[in-house]
Amino acid sequence: MNGNKKAFSLIRRKLLKTAALSPFMYAGSTVADDSRHPGATATAKSVHSPFENLEKKIRTPLQTEALTPLHQLHGTITPADLHYQRHHSGVPDINPDQYRLLIHGLVDKSLQFTLQELKRFPTVSRIAFLECSGNCDDYFTNSPQSSPQDIAGLTSQSEWVGVSLATLLRETGLKPKARWLLAEGGDACLMTRSIPIEKAMDDAMICYAQNGEAIRPEQGYPIRLFLPGWEGSTSVKWLRRLKVGDQPWMSREETSRYTDPLPDNTARQFSFVMDARSIITSPTYPSLIEKGWHDIRGLAWSGRGAIKAVEVSVDGGGHWQPAKLHPPVLAKTHTRFSLPWLWNGKETLLLSRAVDETGYIQPSATMLIKARGIGSLRYHNNAIIGWRVHQDGRVTYDVVA
Repeated sequence: MNGNKKAFSLIRRKLLKTAALSPFMYAGSTVADDSRHPGATATAKSVHSPFENLEKKIRTPLQTEALTPLHQLHGTITPADLHYQRHHSGVPDINPDQYRLLIHGLVDKSLQFTLQELKRFPTVSRIAFLECSGNCDDYFTNSPQSSPQDIAGLTSQSEWVGVSLATLLRETGLKPKARWLLAEGGDACLMTRSIPIEKAMDDAMICYAQNGEAIRPEQGYPIRLFLPGWEGSTSVKWLRRLKVGDQPWMSREETSRYTDPLPDNTARQFSFVMDARSIITSPTYPSLIEKGWHDIRGLAWSGRGAIKAVEVSVDGGGHWQPAKLHPPVLAKTHTRFSLPWLWNGKETLLLSRAVDETGYIQPSATMLIKARGIGSLRYHNNAIIGWRVHQDGRVTYDVVA
């Protein structure tokens, strides 16, 4: 703890010294921009500054994925226009006035809700991350010139607003044999996932708003299912139907997809929960750093609950140091962490690993392969991520075996 305070003190003195040398500190100094001329007028919609190049990156030829620029963001809330995208058959155009949500099956009474009727129910809101289970699926093949956006950009965080799914199910009533729900989307592929009734009655939400505005079309407008802490495909977008049954439906997206093949020729199925993960977001590619003090920064999250600790290694895993967690530290959310680091100019490897409130520790790739086999790592690959700092100050992605 004393070492961290000393480091922050040194960084503060360095910043104050730099500021003192700035020409803006002298009275009568000339400022490049003449503020006496009126600026732009008020606008109906704001845009990013032209000096800020913030955008998602489209990864696949079919344009079904767009990744969040994790290394360019601050705090934990992802702006709605930078929230990652993943869909299977394009973004449908749904008229909210014609929208209907049907709940039927093993219920006491089948009900159909309009968007306005859903909004009349008591409102619930929560901050939570969303992550595709295929995040980091290119862990072993990404080039050294890969940024956090390239490596793990299929996660984002928002404030989600809607109605508790449990409220709607209490409205319909459930038959004694009710055990599962089939959630069906209104896109061209009719995306479907089976959801256990326990999750539906716990923290599942029917969402119509995100970060203070209506959910955007690529996020499921006008309604999406949201299951905090679970793999993104279960939070079915453009939700149009919930059928209650006594067993899972074994749809395409939970048999040939979103299952984890194991070495014994079986498969890990319904692996819903996103395990603890962390990623350093600075310094990373394409950073070029100088010898001296730096603030290592990153994000950590877990679908099992709150992040309890993050450890950082500045010597490739030889030693681990506790990082500072920046509040708020909430369950099933992105949490910011940081650690001051004095770089001596020698090549090294930066690593981070998260620990959640259940005691689960983010594993290495070797540990995951030993437990599940390499064939399972297409999904739920939460292995430790490394960043190689070269003697010339370049920072590149490095596979950590």
